[in-house]
Amino acid sequence: MNQKNLEFLASQIKYTGFGEALEGALKEKMEKGEKEFTIPHEAKFDSGTLSSELSFKKSDQSDLYFFNSYKAILQKEGASHAPEQIFYVSKDNTFTMKEAFNLLDGRAVNKDLKNKEGEVYNSWISLDFKNPENSGNFKMNHYHQNYGYDLEAALSKHSIKELETPKFKEDLLNSLKKGNLQSVTFVVSGVESKMHVEANPHFKTVNVYDANLQRINHRESKEEKKENALDKKESKEQKKDLDVEPEGGGQKEGKKRKVKSQSI
Repeated sequence: MNQKNLEFLASQIKYTGFGEALEGALKEKMEKGEKEFTIPHEAKFDSGTLSSELSFKKSDQSDLYFFNSYKAILQKEGASHAPEQIFYVSKDNTFTMKEAFNLLDGRAVNKDLKNKEGEVYNSWISLDFKNPENSGNFKMNHYHQNYGYDLEAALSKHSIKELETPKFKEDLLNSLKKGNLQSVTFVVSGVESKMHVEANPHFKTVNVYDANLQRINHRESKEEKKENALDKKESKEQKKDLDVEPEGGGQKEGKKRKVKSQSI
């Protein structure tokens, strides 16, 4: 067995999010010298359990093993279907185990990726559960920089307390970019309440959930509220202008027109 290869693979497993607990099983499998092998892993989250199967293959030219991919299956209590996806492991475009969980749980992840030409680009990625590929994997939707999704701008449309503190704001943005459903504090009319938010690049907004993780409608932003307030103010002013008694004693005529319009 190649000791350096073992150490490299153990480090690769760790930084893909599977921790250090699998090193013993990895060493045992490598010592057997099998051409291919898998190692199971299970991680429990609040909303479900992610069962993974890490796949390793030995080189045809040497004694080196490679961590090629892992299959992840999300099992949620009461769910009739457990979505699964094979995530490929590479030097530049690897999804961590937690990112895999978030993707299978229906959220989007933001990552710096490399194309075939080796150029780095940033993109939001989500799984399209309605369009499985021939391989059995779900198609990945990519929302590139030119798509125009601004997470910070989407958050700023809501009265979120954490946005007022630079450090908390940075932590919130980073968490949402990893695909997490993040707890935040909403402040409405001076009253604080715990909510949860997640990024929604497709609609260029954020989804909002209450403390019980029930989806709620918070589409009316601070700017929209201001616009609605201005609209109401303008409407009142226009109504006031219409109610002004015209010159020449035309008030009775105005009333007649009003009654006539109501009878139509």
